[in-house]
Amino acid sequence: MARAVTNRRKAVTTLAAWLIGIAIFFPILWIIVLSFKTEGEAIKAPLEVLGSPWTLESYATVQERSNYLLHFTNSVIISVGSTVLGLIIAIPAAWAMAFVPGRRTKDVLMWMLSTKMLPPVGVLVPIYLIFRDFGLLDTRFGLTVVLTLINLPIIIWMLYTYFREIPGEILEAARMDGASLRNEILYVLTPMAVPGIASTLLLNIILAWNEAFWTLNLTAAKAAPLTAFIASYSSPEGLFYAKLSAASTMAIAPILVMGWFSQKQLVRGLTFGAVK
Repeated sequence: MARAVTNRRKAVTTLAAWLIGIAIFFPILWIIVLSFKTEGEAIKAPLEVLGSPWTLESYATVQERSNYLLHFTNSVIISVGSTVLGLIIAIPAAWAMAFVPGRRTKDVLMWMLSTKMLPPVGVLVPIYLIFRDFGLLDTRFGLTVVLTLINLPIIIWMLYTYFREIPGEILEAARMDGASLRNEILYVLTPMAVPGIASTLLLNIILAWNEAFWTLNLTAAKAAPLTAFIASYSSPEGLFYAKLSAASTMAIAPILVMGWFSQKQLVRGLTFGAVK
C-alpha cells in the first residue's frame, strides 16, 4: 500500500514537472515556429500557422538587413568579458567575507543585494552622462564595465555561499605550510570551488547575454549586442512578427546550446554544498 502511494506521488510529481517544463518552453518553441513563417502567415490563428508552409524567407531577410556576425561577436565579448572581470573582483571579495568576516559583513552583503532592487532607469541619466563625457557610449568596454557592476552583487553572493561550504581548516593548513594569500586563493580555494565558480560563470554569462535595458540605452551600432539586434525589428510601423521571431531565434540559439551542453555543470554548481 505504501509503495503504491509512493509510486502515485512520483507519477503526479513527474507529470507536474513535465507540464511546468512545457509551459516554460512553449513561448520559445512558438517563436521558433513563427520564424519559419511569412509575415502574413505569422499573424494567423495558431492552428492555421501550424498548417501553413515553412520557409526560410524571414532568416534570409534578417541576414540581408542586419550584420548578425557583428552583433554576435559583441554579445560574446561583452558577456564573457563582464563575467571574467566580475570573477576577478568577486573571488577575493567573497573569500574575505567567507573566511575573514567582520561585524558588518552581513550588512554589506545585504546592501549589495539591495542594489539589485533599484530600478535601472533611476540611474540611467547619471551613467549616460558619465559615458558621454568619457567617450564610452557605443563601446564594448563601456558596456562590459556596466554589466560587470550590475551583476557583481550576484557573483559575490553566489561565490560567498559556495566558499562558506569549504572547511576553513584547509586554508589554515595551507597558511601553515607557507602559502601566500595569492597562492591560497589561486591554488587551494579556487580548485576546491570549481563547481560553484563554473555555475556562477555560466549564470552570469546568461544574465549578461540577455541584458536589454543597458544595451539599448548605451549602444547604437558599433557595440550593439544581440538584444539590440532583436529590438531593431520593432518599429513605429508595427511589429514584424516573423522577422522578429527569426532574429530572436538567432539570438537565443547560442545561449540555448551552451545551456544544454553545460546543464550538468550548472546543476552541480547550483547544488554545491547542499548535501554533506
